[in-house]
Amino acid sequence: MTRSNQRKLACQKNMKKQSDSVKGKRRDDGLSAAARKQRDSEIMQQKQKKANEKKQEPK
Repeated sequence: MTRSNQRKLACQKNMKKQSDSVKGKRRDDGLSAAARKQRDSEIMQQKQKKANEKKQEPK
């Protein structure tokens, strides 16, 4: 009997943990899709620029 209760409690705890993690992902930034796309685009451009500069450095 005890084991099934532990399994049930563990299942409930895991479901709560997963639902909390899903809720937080979209709530962080609060940006629209277009704004998020623009922000991500700028970040990727900066990363690419940094990678290109690193390639250009003499060894």
